[in-house]
Amino acid sequence: MADVQERVEAELENITRVLSELPSDLSCDDLSPLEQAGIGSLLHSFYNGVENVLKQVLSSRDVELPTGPSWHRDLLNAANTSGLVSETTAEDLRRYLAFRHFFSHGYAVDLMPDRLEPLVRDAADVFGRFQSDIKNCL
Repeated sequence: MADVQERVEAELENITRVLSELPSDLSCDDLSPLEQAGIGSLLHSFYNGVENVLKQVLSSRDVELPTGPSWHRDLLNAANTSGLVSETTAEDLRRYLAFRHFFSHGYAVDLMPDRLEPLVRDAADVFGRFQSDIKNCL
């Protein structure tokens, strides 16, 4: 378990670095499309890091990782049903999962500031709850 804990800690540090780059007091309306795309990329990286943590911990518990077209959603559901993350944390993370899907399959120029802002505003709190849930399971 120590090896898993080290890998999880490294992922959590990377997520912390990603989130530290998000603007804290700036309206997304004031940002250029390029800056909004950068924020989108950071939010995408945040959720990818969350998934990396979930995969590490679930694998260490011999939980079979989901495959197929809905594996991202199924991974989060597996983390919730296995008690790795609370229902509240899972619900919060579903917003970032939905954004990850949009960002991966859409166009960065279609980002809407009014949809980015709540994700940016809430990311640190959501990550704090996620981090707490994960550390309670290690």
